[in-house]
Amino acid sequence: MGHLDHAAYGWLTPVLSYVMASIGAALGLRCTVRALAATGAVRRNWLLTAASAIGTGIWTMHFVAMLGFEVTGTEIHYNVPLTILSLLVAVLVVGAGVFAVGYGRARGRSLVLGGLTTGLGVASMHYLGMAALRLHGEVSYDPLVVGLSVVIAVVAATAALWAALNIKSPVAVAAASLVMGAAVSSMHYTGMMAVAVSVSPSDAALPGATAMQFIFPLAVGLGSYLFITAAFVALSPTADERAASASARHLGEHAAAAH
Repeated sequence: MGHLDHAAYGWLTPVLSYVMASIGAALGLRCTVRALAATGAVRRNWLLTAASAIGTGIWTMHFVAMLGFEVTGTEIHYNVPLTILSLLVAVLVVGAGVFAVGYGRARGRSLVLGGLTTGLGVASMHYLGMAALRLHGEVSYDPLVVGLSVVIAVVAATAALWAALNIKSPVAVAAASLVMGAAVSSMHYTGMMAVAVSVSPSDAALPGATAMQFIFPLAVGLGSYLFITAAFVALSPTADERAASASARHLGEHAAAAH
């Protein structure tokens, strides 16, 4: 069995991956809160932004954490198409869960359905990402620990969607996103505890790309997307602020007409 190191760069990758998961969660929750206060195309657009933010944040968290993953006795490469597929799965399945909550009539049932869908999407993204690993040896999993990681993913997703439905203030959303970030990170590292690698040393070239060739640039790009989108959401007025602005403008017009 090869020795697995889940934090080859010390605390850097676990902390950075937690930050990315928390930013994605905060942005997704904020967008969902905005969506629930809107209707029509505006609601749809906020939900699409929420799905892309949460999905991107979870994927970036996973692969930033994987930058610190090393196995003694073998290099690690990544299959590019499978890695891209894991990102698409994260965004699409999280989107299905977010839309279930955003458009569901029965809140309780929508929450259960959305949490289950989103949680299974998070788990699917994780294990698809792991399936993209290319190394000299065989990867195996402890099924009980895998099952536990899936349960954590579903519970975390359900809690996040519950927060989106019930928490409105920015401070409460920030607190909920920190909890969500911790839950997603816990799911990742629980899933990694299920991994065992039987190394078969070889001089043969591995297929795929190294983490620094592919994962790192993609994670930086997606991280930049999260920061830019977060700034846009923070600066865009809420429905209440738009209503207050319209009301003030209306009063101003009445006062001008009176003069």
